[in-house]
Amino acid sequence: MTAKHILLRDDASSALSPDPAKSSQRILVVEDDRFLRQINTEALVDSGYEVNAVADGACAWDALQLKNYDLLVTDNCMPKVTGIELVEKIRSARMALPVIMATGAVPRDERDRNLWVQINVILLKPYTLDALLGAVKEVLFMGDYAVKKAGPPTSWQSMSKMPGPGT
Repeated sequence: MTAKHILLRDDASSALSPDPAKSSQRILVVEDDRFLRQINTEALVDSGYEVNAVADGACAWDALQLKNYDLLVTDNCMPKVTGIELVEKIRSARMALPVIMATGAVPRDERDRNLWVQINVILLKPYTLDALLGAVKEVLFMGDYAVKKAGPPTSWQSMSKMPGPGT
């Protein structure tokens, strides 16, 4: 797992006011603690994001098959499918989905076994809502910046001629 950085409880004092232009961005929140899932969802919705929330990694995988998301915010220690296992499935399916892992402990053993699993930000619990919102804005901004910087392909036709997996 490659984390760009770890945000601790008080690290995100840079959480900005809601941006109406971001309202079309969809976030999937995966958290087995019902109260924390509800608080995170409400904070993100109040900040202008479209949010779906599920209680475990198995439900999250199902949701990812039905809808496209711009960001995944997931716990790690959950029943059925852990956060790391979920991210492994996402990467194996070649989904380019940024991930924030909000967890009580950095999963070092799993991280060492799965260095190819990329997580953009790790938030250590307990974290503030400002830390969560700051991490979300940072990760989504970096994604927007990368798309704008790269620009659209010069020809959509050339995209259809690109080899796919296994070719």
